[in-house]
Amino acid sequence: MKWAHDNPDLFAMMEKTRMYVFRNLDPEEPIQTSGYICNFEDLEIKSVLLDEIMKDPERPNKDNLINFEIRSLRDSRALIEKVGIKDASQFIKDNPHPRLWRLLAEAALQKLDLKEAEQAFVCCKDYQGIEFVKRLGNLQSEPMKQAEVATYFSRFEEAERMYLDIDRRDLAISLRIKLGDWFRVLQLLKSGSGDCDDALLEQAYNAIGDYFADRQKWVNAVQYYLQGCNQERLAECYSMLEDYQGLEQMTALLPENHQLLPDIGQMFATVGMCEQAVEAYLKCNQPKAAIDTCVHLNQWNKAVELARTHNMKEIKSLLSKYASHLLEKNKTLEAVELYRKAHYFLDAAKLMFKIADEEAEKGTRPLRVKKLYVLAARLATSALAGLLEEDATSSDDRIVDHAWRGAEAYHFFLLAQRQLYEGYMENATRTALHLREYEDIIPAVEIYSLLAVCAAANRAFGTCSQAFIKLESLESLDLDQRQPYEDLALEIFTKHTPKDNHTMEPDRSEGAEGKLPTCIVTGQPIQEYQFWMCSVCKHCALGQEICKYNFCPLCHTPVA
Repeated sequence: MKWAHDNPDLFAMMEKTRMYVFRNLDPEEPIQTSGYICNFEDLEIKSVLLDEIMKDPERPNKDNLINFEIRSLRDSRALIEKVGIKDASQFIKDNPHPRLWRLLAEAALQKLDLKEAEQAFVCCKDYQGIEFVKRLGNLQSEPMKQAEVATYFSRFEEAERMYLDIDRRDLAISLRIKLGDWFRVLQLLKSGSGDCDDALLEQAYNAIGDYFADRQKWVNAVQYYLQGCNQERLAECYSMLEDYQGLEQMTALLPENHQLLPDIGQMFATVGMCEQAVEAYLKCNQPKAAIDTCVHLNQWNKAVELARTHNMKEIKSLLSKYASHLLEKNKTLEAVELYRKAHYFLDAAKLMFKIADEEAEKGTRPLRVKKLYVLAARLATSALAGLLEEDATSSDDRIVDHAWRGAEAYHFFLLAQRQLYEGYMENATRTALHLREYEDIIPAVEIYSLLAVCAAANRAFGTCSQAFIKLESLESLDLDQRQPYEDLALEIFTKHTPKDNHTMEPDRSEGAEGKLPTCIVTGQPIQEYQFWMCSVCKHCALGQEICKYNFCPLCHTPVA
């Protein structure tokens, strides 16, 4: 049993396979059905064939939902169709219900009986219906009224056909715009014999483009956005399609300072296309955004070039921030490369010297340490060319003036050992003696240990004795570490007199222009007037010695 939602005098009930409808406890003739009542409203009963549904509950069918009209609704519809609106109106007045008045109003509209339709809408309290009837009353053309009524009843094809029959293509287009049927709008615009509204045509193209974009059919959307001149959505489609060539072409075609250019620049920056992003940002006069993009993409050369071109000062702070970030993650070499690419060679050199010093303290292979010092020195040399006197601090002066000192120390350290193993004992001894100038770079214990070995091999026991005396007096060695040196010295000098057979101190007397240069091939002082000098490290070598090499032994620059 189910009471009507909108009428307390109506209820329906089932009795086996028959449905009874009661009005004021007076039953209507029964309806044969095996459905279950689920709703009773607007003089209609909705029932469900549960038995049929339960046969296959996973796949219910709409046919198992059945609507039944009660007798008053059936009688009213029959009166309207067979007798007429006026007689039906009298019957509905005797049996009033909003559904019946609405049925009468719709029938009156079909016959264009506007007076009767308005009264019926008033009785069913349908304000929109009343307004619609008033609007119909203002129309003079009968076909126009019929077309509006067809639209009211959702017979849109019929309404469009009527509009076209009375040569009102504009109203047909307006109808399709309201319905959102832009494909039909475009057909109607193109089918007309006269000129169509360009703005409306663009609107149609863009609406169809939106239709395809909403369904992620970007290729189709591009075609319509191109015709609709919708640059913003076109850029979005190009981005989704990863058609960056199309975005480049759009960047070239857009006028300067166009509002879309920053967005296009961001699209390029997102995928790492630095050059294209910079072009877009510069075209809209945003050099700061272009520089930020270069920094983000590690294109520091371009960033510095842009900063110099546009006289921007914050590039130094940006470099410092990023370098600090790298150093916090122990990525010192990446920070060096960062400064080098940005042409901040002095900062790169400082970091490189720091790396070389750390590697030297760890006792890393001397050849590796030498290479690190050479790289640091070359960076410092590059910085010297662009370093203004007023820009340099005292620490900077020290780095630039003594840039090659670390490389020199490890170069002669390696050279002395190479000469020793190759059997050139005297040369090895003289080179080891030269190493005494680099106690601030190479630990003294290593220098004098090497000197003692070379001097002993050269049977220069006087020099060897001096080296052992120095080793035994080093404050950096504790008693346990000094004892092996003392024992070894005692063993050597009980057998050999601590005296040199000939003078071992290299003749480094002052020349006409100061201290004599040292040959980087032999480690000996150059006393000749003509010698070779490296174009990069400015170190010298004897002509007859350097001719055996293709590269500078110290900095590895090709020999001219």
